[in-house]
Amino acid sequence: MFIRGLRTKIALNIAILFFVAMLLINVVAMMTAKRDIIRKEASRGHFLISTLTADLLEVLNMDTDSTHQNSRAQVFGLLAESGVAGAFVLGKNSERVAFGRSSQALQDELIKRCGNAMQSKKRETHFFGTTWGIFWKRQRDLIVSSPLMQNGRVVAGVSIVMPLEGIYQTLRRSQKMMFVYLFLNTIILTFIGIYRLSKVYFQPLARLARRAEDYHEDDEMLFAVRKEDNELHKLSGALNGMLRRISADKEKLRSTVNSLEIANRELKKAQEEIIRAEKLASVGRLSAGIAHEIGNPIGIVMGYLELLKQKDTSDSEKKEYIQRTEGEIERINTIIRQLLEISRPSNAGLKVVAVHDLIDDIAQVLNVQPLMANIELECCLEARNDKVLADANQLRQVFLNLIINAADAVSSTGKSVNGKLVIKSEQVTERQPKSAEQQHLLKLVFIDNGPGIPKDDIGNIFDPFYTTKEPGKGTGLGLSVSFMIVQGFGGKMTVHSKKGEGTSMTILLPVFDGEVDTVGVKDAPDLCPPPNIDGDAQPSEP
Repeated sequence: MFIRGLRTKIALNIAILFFVAMLLINVVAMMTAKRDIIRKEASRGHFLISTLTADLLEVLNMDTDSTHQNSRAQVFGLLAESGVAGAFVLGKNSERVAFGRSSQALQDELIKRCGNAMQSKKRETHFFGTTWGIFWKRQRDLIVSSPLMQNGRVVAGVSIVMPLEGIYQTLRRSQKMMFVYLFLNTIILTFIGIYRLSKVYFQPLARLARRAEDYHEDDEMLFAVRKEDNELHKLSGALNGMLRRISADKEKLRSTVNSLEIANRELKKAQEEIIRAEKLASVGRLSAGIAHEIGNPIGIVMGYLELLKQKDTSDSEKKEYIQRTEGEIERINTIIRQLLEISRPSNAGLKVVAVHDLIDDIAQVLNVQPLMANIELECCLEARNDKVLADANQLRQVFLNLIINAADAVSSTGKSVNGKLVIKSEQVTERQPKSAEQQHLLKLVFIDNGPGIPKDDIGNIFDPFYTTKEPGKGTGLGLSVSFMIVQGFGGKMTVHSKKGEGTSMTILLPVFDGEVDTVGVKDAPDLCPPPNIDGDAQPSEP
């Protein structure tokens, strides 16, 4: 099929090339023949004038009697028999004799040419009018002008009109015959060219194609190489070299695949070992954190219980010891509750939450808390759509942790005034990683003017049990729990901070555009922030 299609294309191209080439030859031949014939006509016209110069001067000076009229008729008859369609003789004293065509435009042109010939004393050749030529419109008439000399002086001028239509008709008849020969020659030469190309090129190419189609992976037979020094010989040699390289590459590929399979098995084993080791390390870190955070209050509780056993302990001391014991037990309870928040799935029972209403409610409750006494809380909630699919209680916990952390950080600077916390919201779009679709997101930013977070601590603030607060003032679980809650809702949480310039915590949550029941402030539980809520985003100054 490939060869057949190639043969057809080459045949068409050869035919077109032959036709165009012979057409150009025809055009050149016709134009050359026309030019030569017109030159001969011009030469013949000047010869007629030279031959009939004496007769023309005699006709110009003749009277109008019958004898002279017969002589004039004889002269003009000779011109007509020679193919002259018209003539005009102009004397020195404005005598005029006209013959043949009598249109005013042609007479004006003849008079003009006679005058020019008399002034220049030279023969001239010009064209007048247009008619259909060989391929397009050409000149209709040939005007031959010449001065008439007598005793070495110019006494008159003559212009004769020689029509070219007969020449064009003859050439067009020849052209028709040449077109017939052109088509016949194109067909014959095309068939001869295709036959030669098929014998020399197409048949060997067909054999190469059949050999390539019959070639199998384990076939050792190569392409036959002819001894001729041509492109087919080079092509066969190149194909044989390609097959040898393919065979060598197959062996290398098999060896590489085997090596990769072995390396892949070893890599899987190493990955399993790394995962196992990472799990053990995570369990170890978690166990160490739990042991540290719970071990300390348990030790304190045990100490207070030993003091309560002493008989000389007063009632006021017992009451104090019991209160401190309760505080340490509450601390242990807080740690256990936060650990449960980490392990609890966050996508159960999700509803559409109005975030702006939730933030406004939290701000109203916190404004009356002692922690916010010297801190200005400003809410710039400008997002067009604040609806997100989440759990209202967990989202409330996230916002509460961030606000309390920021307030602790601002308070740690020791400033009595100028403390400020700003909460901003806006709607943004973000291109999804694996598609070209745009996702609408609710962007929440919590900005404070606290001491900022040191560069070395930013990368660890979302790790469990990581805290920069003094022992006993934080568990290091608040931000870790908030981070996992936001991730469970399909969002992201990031931090940007610089030492001494404050901190901004950013939350991105997918905007919900559907129509379901919206959870607002009324559906959420009343907020009464406990005084021991963990705040780990902002470290206090050491």
